[in-house]
Amino acid sequence: MKIDILTLFPDMFKGPFDASIIKRAESRDLIKVEVHDLRKWGEGERRNVDDRPYGGGVGMLLRVDILDAALKELRTKDSKVILLDATGTKYTQGKAQELSKLDHIILIAGHYEGVDHRVHEHLVDEVISIGDYVLTGGEIPAIVLVDSVIRLIPGVLGKDESSVDESHKVPGYLEYPQYTRPEDYKGWKVPKILLGGNHGEIKAWRDLKSGL
Repeated sequence: MKIDILTLFPDMFKGPFDASIIKRAESRDLIKVEVHDLRKWGEGERRNVDDRPYGGGVGMLLRVDILDAALKELRTKDSKVILLDATGTKYTQGKAQELSKLDHIILIAGHYEGVDHRVHEHLVDEVISIGDYVLTGGEIPAIVLVDSVIRLIPGVLGKDESSVDESHKVPGYLEYPQYTRPEDYKGWKVPKILLGGNHGEIKAWRDLKSGL
């Protein structure tokens, strides 16, 4: 899988993308992630990529022509272009599974006040939000999406990690509470059913706690 990310703040991706699962997946050639500074396609000496909204208002909007130029260079017939924006459809594990089957994803990290709405209307295939709250920009949502998608690609997770991840593949399945030693800590005790060794009862308890 190839993932391209368009952003005004490429340095924000250095920590998360230089470690853990994402780094391992790249080292195994299972994925390729490229972060692009949107200013590469900017206008003028200052490489401007945004401007004031028509009709007035606070803040600046990413320009449709700048994003169009970037997408013309990166997009292929296999690409799916996603804008990370608070107005989008709420992100779910089901969507992560859907995206993990694609060959090429292009992510646009939204700007402080947003983007020219013609980007929504004409340039992207989908607009996604990771939740009903405000962030400075779309960089953190892009990191969340990349991490959640990559871990679903076959071969990315080790055997132990994969078994843990299975619980998130079933819609509505919440992982049951888990406990380890000490059995009694400050009077906070492990549920007795987990200590009895009856695997049938333990499974029933876990299913109940998982909402099944």
